[in-house]
Amino acid sequence: MSEGRLVLASGSAARRTMLENAGVDFAAEASGIDEGAAKDALRAEGASVERASGDLAELKARRVGARRPDALVLGADSMLECEGRWYDKAETVDEARRHLLALAGRTHRLVTSAVLVRGDERLWRCTAVARMTVRAFSPAFLDGYLAAVGEAACASVGGYQIEGRGLQLFSRIEGDVHAVVGLPMLDLLDQLRVRGVLPS
Repeated sequence: MSEGRLVLASGSAARRTMLENAGVDFAAEASGIDEGAAKDALRAEGASVERASGDLAELKARRVGARRPDALVLGADSMLECEGRWYDKAETVDEARRHLLALAGRTHRLVTSAVLVRGDERLWRCTAVARMTVRAFSPAFLDGYLAAVGEAACASVGGYQIEGRGLQLFSRIEGDVHAVVGLPMLDLLDQLRVRGVLPS
């Protein structure tokens, strides 16, 4: 039996596209949480990046779930950690440049969590970790990349989208590529079948 229509608690275009391409019927509604304040609190508590990603995904889902108590609500969050430092989305292209220069020649972890809630109940929580090795690119390459993607470099943590030109930044990616884009899709699709959102 279906648990109601799926609501994506996110304004992420990448996550919307992933669900649409997989044939999932859903509505989207941004949570409106203060992610910066929530991350600061989790960092102050000494939370791991895995816990922080999961807690933020759940916070988003619960915020929208409080407004849509009959819906099955999906929250998601992706966080990047490199050598102990957490990276947020860049606010400007120049900041994205600084982030990419800091990541060049290093391996970082991209941690993506997804949570399903209905009403006050958490039904499912999943966290996937990918290891991403950024190659040692030339200054000319970085200039060309940022000129080509423009403000899109500020749309995702790390300044890249591997489903596009950002793939050229990497020499190696280990882990769930779907999770790198924004959702652990295979695990999520299993859950949506279990809950009657998709046919089994």
